[in-house]
Amino acid sequence: MKTIANAQEGERLVGFFLVKEREVRIAANGDEYMNLVLGDESGTIPSKIWEVTDQQKSAVQKKTILKVDGQIRLFRGKKQLQINRVRVASEEDQIDIQSLVQKSRTPREELWHDLRMIVDDIHSETYNAIIRKILGDKEIREGLTTLPASKTMHHSYYAGLLEHVVSLCHATLQLLSVYPDLNKDLLITTCLLHDIGKTRWISDAITPDYTEEGELMGHLVMSVEMINEATTQAGISIQNEEVVALKHCILSQFGEVEKGFGSPISGKLPEAIFFNAIEELDARLNVVEMAKV
Repeated sequence: MKTIANAQEGERLVGFFLVKEREVRIAANGDEYMNLVLGDESGTIPSKIWEVTDQQKSAVQKKTILKVDGQIRLFRGKKQLQINRVRVASEEDQIDIQSLVQKSRTPREELWHDLRMIVDDIHSETYNAIIRKILGDKEIREGLTTLPASKTMHHSYYAGLLEHVVSLCHATLQLLSVYPDLNKDLLITTCLLHDIGKTRWISDAITPDYTEEGELMGHLVMSVEMINEATTQAGISIQNEEVVALKHCILSQFGEVEKGFGSPISGKLPEAIFFNAIEELDARLNVVEMAKV
């Protein structure tokens, strides 16, 4: 079966696809056309509907499922889908939207089980209380287990955030035998909560976009705010030494300030330096893996 990932230049691609992004624009000749990003379980591809009609503008929105007949073309070295025929899917087509969503290779139920086992192995009462307050919130838990880690960068697929978090935990646990002087509880808690603000930063698991709050504040600040909220709810001072160390590791996760990657503070604790290294490694390796699609 032809999918976005395995279709090659010049090949015909026919099937059902999910509208991930949609924008109406005006061509040089004055006609309107629609820019789309279409997705299936294997990935996404940009495409266009030329001479778009009013009916199509109304019917084709984010999360719309389309039946498309098109051809793969290359534009500046990247695949695009040239649409020859298109219609909106009907109920009779019986297409499950989840079948058109790119997902983590490991089922989210398995990832969630791994995460819970990891949490159970944290001995710090402070970190345990904060984690349980945060993960006890149904809305946060739903976001953590379904959202991508980003819109277009690393782990940008359904449950990608959860996969990224669990991957970091496993990498840390493997490397602690090499660096036994590092604080295990601090590192594992950092892995678990470093991106927790993304549960309020990204608005949708299937067609992700940034929330207004997320656009204005960014996920680092939001992560620290959520940790402060949970800390206060647990009756712990936000000036607690363990809490401050956790927030430092989160705020310095993108490395030295001078690099300009987004950290408001450079890592000063050994755990912060370690976490920056494995976070960057996991994200970059995932980008390489996704580029193979």
